Amino acid sequence: MTGESSGLGAVPDEMRYAGFWYRALALLIDWVLVTILALVIVMPLAFIMGASMAGSSDMHTIEAAGQGLGNLLGIIISWLYYTIFESSEWQATPGKRILGLRVTDLDGQRIGFGRANARYWSKILSALILMIGYLMAAFTRRKQALHDLIASTLVIKR
Repeated sequence: MTGESSGLGAVPDEMRYAGFWYRALALLIDWVLVTILALVIVMPLAFIMGASMAGSSDMHTIEAAGQGLGNLLGIIISWLYYTIFESSEWQATPGKRILGLRVTDLDGQRIGFGRANARYWSKILSALILMIGYLMAAFTRRKQALHDLIASTLVIKR
């Protein structure tokens, strides 16, 4: 493989970077899948928790506890979904895999759990600045969003 040197690592010439719209569609697919997964896990647990509180708490307290449980589990499920799938042999979430995308390091290699974790939590910054961090993928040379730049990752098309 030949590569170009950008000071950040050699990138194989054959790499095709995934553009903004492919990445946006993958994100939409994954959002639907994570939402379904979270509902399947959270709803029964919230019901059990609410039933166990029925005799000792008022409805407002039960609803608040259910909402808190749902929020906490939603964050954990989303974090594990993205981090585990992107650091797995697939190198992609199901949404990315459907579209033939995968997440790599700057050399085109599989990323580990730590880098996938950094990438996931860096998405908060990408979102906080009016989603401009995500839009950067449409304008940077290697189609990197802010969280990719922070975690030193690429999203490539097979």
